[in-house]
Amino acid sequence: MLPRFCLPRWSAKAIVYFELVTTLALIIGLVAINVSRAGVGTKLPAASPESLQVQKLTASETILHVFPENIAKSVAEGQILQVVVFSILFGIALAMVPEDRRRPMVVFTESLAEVMFKFTNLVMYFAPLGVGAAVAYTVGSTGMGILLNLAKLLATLYVALLAFVFGVLLPIAILVRVPLRKFIAAVAEPFWIAFGTASSEAALPRAMEAMEGIGVPREVVAFVMPTGYSFNLDGSTLYLSLASIFVAQSAGIHMSLGQQLLMMLTLMLTSKGVAGVSRASIVILLGTVGSFGLPVEPVFILLGIDQLMDMARTSVNVLGNCLATVVVARWEGDFPSPQPGSATLESVPPAPLAHDLSK
Repeated sequence: MLPRFCLPRWSAKAIVYFELVTTLALIIGLVAINVSRAGVGTKLPAASPESLQVQKLTASETILHVFPENIAKSVAEGQILQVVVFSILFGIALAMVPEDRRRPMVVFTESLAEVMFKFTNLVMYFAPLGVGAAVAYTVGSTGMGILLNLAKLLATLYVALLAFVFGVLLPIAILVRVPLRKFIAAVAEPFWIAFGTASSEAALPRAMEAMEGIGVPREVVAFVMPTGYSFNLDGSTLYLSLASIFVAQSAGIHMSLGQQLLMMLTLMLTSKGVAGVSRASIVILLGTVGSFGLPVEPVFILLGIDQLMDMARTSVNVLGNCLATVVVARWEGDFPSPQPGSATLESVPPAPLAHDLSK
């Protein structure tokens, strides 16, 4: 007989749920940008013909292309899918070595990741100056039309996110019998924290407390929420599919359905492990468009409105992960039905575990 909390059992369910929902987010983003065609007609500074060529690979070439011959070369060329595949294989190999040999490398990679996050933050302090200069140069050389394209993209993103929330998350909540009023009241604060700060990490402690407060077992929250921050970033995933096609439209490059689906498959892999910090999606977008031979100039233009887009996609990330904890708990029969006189969210003390995991 399985114990009440069987990690392999409900962790597998969580991963399957994450993959299904993020795939739907990718599809919605892809449909939305192809309907709105927000990037069509964008006038960008002239680029060399070589920078406007999309890589066309056969199925066998595509499979071979994802495995790096030289990881340093892959990093230098921005072949992000090759870097992801190398990282996965490296992680598997690292997990197979004895603890005494594995621990130094784990500590090193954790330290390196923290340093690179701080490095990125330093660069981002100067990002407004660079973005302002890039937008000013583009408007000065091509006219005001670029601002209309950016406005259409912003509207497309918000409409697509609303379609995802009401067309995917809401039906899921209804299907698994989530008490909507109770759930909405619980997620309101972490949702607005994420919207205001554009950082999923800032909302993590309160989101975990809120889910425990409405009756989700701590064991489920402690696994599903942090894991979802790497595998279930619905808003960021939707944005990446939308923005990548916008880049192609801005460059005047027609991508066939097969090429778009291949790019979505790439994003499905590269979007896993996106850091829950502001503008982390831009890094993934730059690497992905570079892998397909698309120009990076439209990505830099996107930085002009990225704060407004980041606020929306980050808040949806938090909402999706909060729902995921309830879904997994309900599947395991460990999410209680509302009881008269049950404890309210405010009466539940903060969970130390949530604060520990946010560090």
